Amino acid sequence: MGKIITIAHQKGGVGKSTMAINLALCFRDQLKVALVDSDLQGSIYHVRDDFPGLDILLAEQVSVIPTLDYDLIIVDTPPYLSNKLADLFLISDFVLVPTKAGFFDVMAIRATLALVRFAKAKNTALKAGIVLNMVKPRSGVTRDVTALLESLGTPLLATMIHDRVSITRSAITTGVINGTDLKAKNELTALAGEIVDLIST
Repeated sequence: MGKIITIAHQKGGVGKSTMAINLALCFRDQLKVALVDSDLQGSIYHVRDDFPGLDILLAEQVSVIPTLDYDLIIVDTPPYLSNKLADLFLISDFVLVPTKAGFFDVMAIRATLALVRFAKAKNTALKAGIVLNMVKPRSGVTRDVTALLESLGTPLLATMIHDRVSITRSAITTGVINGTDLKAKNELTALAGEIVDLIST
């Protein structure tokens, strides 16, 4: 069975879907990858024709996901809390929780992290990490938020993804990896590498 990375945060607007697309594209050349949309709205699934060569699937039933024949499955989740999140965490190898560097975003993350802790009690192999996403340059708030995130008990990844036009547009283009923004590419590949290292340990 392939590895399953679930990207989750119950707050909308933190860049989950864009991150899911770009991570899937990062791994596509090395692995047989599926990007699974678990949101009934199917926001990623509806743009599948824009990403030829990337298998984008809609999975209404969580139980289907572990049976898929892929080396790596990246799951995008709805922007709200649901019973499905707890079920997804139980079948996952890694849960990635993206958050903006804002205090309200950090406060909102607590419910997702509580579900991760609950899942870890049953799935002891489950690993998780928080990634700062859409980070504004030279923001003093980021330092304060970083300290707060580090106190929540789930590892804060070293990689930060900055607020870049190329990343925002990547969901309607061919993805950051196929673009010309080297800084954005380096950040996404660094994030992918960090996740691989954490899953492998």
